[in-house]
Amino acid sequence: MQRLKQFLQNNQFEPGVFGIFLNPFYFARKSLLKNIISLGKNISGKTLDVGCGTKPYEKYFNSTEYVGLEIETTIHQDNKADVFYKGKKFPFQNEEFDSVVTNQVLEHVFEPNLFISEINRVMKIGGVLLLTVPFAWDEHEQPYDYARYSSFGLKYLLENNGFEIISHIKSENNIKAIFQLLNAYIYKITRNNKFIKIISILFIMAPLNILGILLNLISPSNNDFYLDNIILAKK
Repeated sequence: MQRLKQFLQNNQFEPGVFGIFLNPFYFARKSLLKNIISLGKNISGKTLDVGCGTKPYEKYFNSTEYVGLEIETTIHQDNKADVFYKGKKFPFQNEEFDSVVTNQVLEHVFEPNLFISEINRVMKIGGVLLLTVPFAWDEHEQPYDYARYSSFGLKYLLENNGFEIISHIKSENNIKAIFQLLNAYIYKITRNNKFIKIISILFIMAPLNILGILLNLISPSNNDFYLDNIILAKK
């Protein structure tokens, strides 16, 4: 039973082939994983993970020390934060970290300039930031969902707070984004009934995942419509 639970958990953030049939967020999570692995080699030294949750991607970085930070009001189960804070100033010294990671967090921040400036403050000169944030997605973790960011908005926000963008990836800039949003819609309206949710995942969402994969083979990409921004930036 424990092995099954672990298998299902692994397929949430690190979906393999079975994730097509088990994960309602297969396209989003699969693409995030691929791009985080690709850019994660640039994350090294003492690393701060802001909004760390369960630290699902820690093993893909070259960190010598990994510190997880969460806001005090966080309610995530199995949270692995090392430090909690009140949501304003990070409880760290200036230039304490070689790198910072923040994954799907910025949309939940009401004061983004303060948030990014704090990341900059605790980073050493030349430090590297890996940031991911949704572009096309439903409201989630209500009521703490405040914004969606275009590529232009993120460029302005980061450059205005002392960062230079090294790489900017628009994750799932293809027809799979449409199928992911459709699955997210179905999941949202079925999640309160465990039986209906399981049936929907197996017999509606899984076929939609397969259809999205097949149609993506013959469909063009579209850089104006995508699921997530994934950015590597340097202080």
